[in-house]
Amino acid sequence: MKEQQNIEWKQGWRDDYLRWICGFANAEGGTLVIGKNDRGEVVGVANAARLLEDIPNKVRDILGIVVAVNLYSQDGLDWLDIVVEAYPSPVSYKGEYHLRSGSTKQELRGAALDRFLLRKLGRHWDGVPVPHLAVADLDPRAIQAFRKLAGRSGRLSAESLAESDAELVEKLHLTEGRYLKRAATLLFHADPEKFTTGACVKLGFFRTDSDLLYQDVIEGDLFTQVDKTLDLLTTKYLRAGISYQGTQRLERLPIPEAALREAVINAIAHKDYGAAIPIQISVYEHKLIIWNAGQLPPDWSLARLMAKHPSQPANPDIARALFLAGKIESWGRGIDLIRSACLAAACPEPRFGCDSTGFWVEFTFAALTEGEGALVKTSVKTPVKTPVKTPVKTPVETPVEALVKTPAMILEALSAKPNLTLAELAISIGKSVRTVERASAKLVKEGRLKYVGPQKGGHWEVLP
Repeated sequence: MKEQQNIEWKQGWRDDYLRWICGFANAEGGTLVIGKNDRGEVVGVANAARLLEDIPNKVRDILGIVVAVNLYSQDGLDWLDIVVEAYPSPVSYKGEYHLRSGSTKQELRGAALDRFLLRKLGRHWDGVPVPHLAVADLDPRAIQAFRKLAGRSGRLSAESLAESDAELVEKLHLTEGRYLKRAATLLFHADPEKFTTGACVKLGFFRTDSDLLYQDVIEGDLFTQVDKTLDLLTTKYLRAGISYQGTQRLERLPIPEAALREAVINAIAHKDYGAAIPIQISVYEHKLIIWNAGQLPPDWSLARLMAKHPSQPANPDIARALFLAGKIESWGRGIDLIRSACLAAACPEPRFGCDSTGFWVEFTFAALTEGEGALVKTSVKTPVKTPVKTPVKTPVETPVEALVKTPAMILEALSAKPNLTLAELAISIGKSVRTVERASAKLVKEGRLKYVGPQKGGHWEVLP
C-alpha cells in the first residue's frame, strides 16, 4: 500500500504535522498515521497515550477543527490514526492555507489561494464585486455589440434587448447590490486591464521556441478579443492550402476554422483571470498552441474532460454572457466540437494538456494534399510561388510602394471585374499574390471592400 490522496504515514509526531491535517481538511479529508514508516510498516510511537490527548487539543486550538484520534497496537508497538474530515469552510494553520493534492501537501498562495477561498465560500472569481465602477463607466459600443449578437442568437428576448444598459447589465447577472461584478469589466469595459492585469491575448509566430519572429497583443473587451484574435490568426499567422477549380481559387486553413474558433473562445471563457497572465497563442511552421492559466475543477481529471461531461465553467457569469451572444454552448461540448471539427476535416486530432500552470491545446497542421500550394498569410519573408502561370514578371517593390499604390489599383480592377479571384487580380495589376492578399485584407478592415456570397461563386463589392 502506498501513500495517496487520503493517507499519509509519519514515524513520529511533530507539531509541524498540523499543516498536513490542515491540508486534509481543506481537500477531501484523509488519515494521518503516526508510527508507520514510508513503506507502511509499524515502527511504533513513544508516548502514544499522551499524544492521544494532546493532538486533538492542539488541532482544536490551532486549526479550529475537530479530528478523531485512534490508538492501535501491533506486536507491542503503538501507532495512531488521526482521521480528518473534509471541511466546507477554509481551514488555516496560523494564517497559512494548506491543501492535500495527490500524495503531496501544498501551501496555497497568490491566485491559487484566491481560487481556493472563493470556491470554499461558494463564489467564483468573475462574480466578485468591484467598487467605484458604474454602468456609465462601461463602453456603450461593447454593450450595443452584445445586443446585436444576442439578437441574432435568439437567446435573449427582444424585450430584454430593448431595455436600458443598466437594466440589461442587471439582467445578465453582472451586478451584486449596488456594485458591478468583475465579469462586467471584462465583457463591457474598454480597458479591462485597468481592473485585471493580463486580461488580454498574446500571439506570436516562432521559428523555434526561442526565436520569436513577430507578435501581437489583443486588448479590449472579451467580445473584441475573440473577433480580433480569430481575424489575426486567419489573415496573418496561418498558412492556407491553395487549390483551384477552374479559375476559382479555394483555400483551406491547416486547422478547421470551427475548431480554431471553439478553442480560442474556450480559452477566453475559462481562463483563470486571477492569475494575471495573458492567454498565449504560439504559432509555428507546423503547429499552433493555445495556452491559458485555467484549471480543471478540483475533482476532475483530463480523462474526464475528454469524455462526455456536464458544463462547469470557471467563470459562470462570463460564460453566460458569451452563451447568450451565441459564442459558446452551455452543455460542456467544447472539447468534443474541437475534436469533431478536426476529424471531419481529416486533420490530426489535437492534443490537450493540463498541469499546475494552466491548460493548453496543441494543433498539428494538416499536410497539404497533392495539388495544393501554400499561401503565407503572414509578414514572414518566405518565398511563395504563384500557383498559376504568370504572363508577366512579378515586380519587386518596397513595402512603402506597395502600401501606396496597390489599394487603389485593387479597387479600380475590382470595380471593373468584381468576380476576379485574388490570383487573377494579382496578374491583372502586376503585383505579387502576397502583396494583393495583404492590401485587400487591409481594405476589408477599413470598410472599403467586402466579399459577398459563398467562397465559390461570390464576388467583390467596392464600398464608397
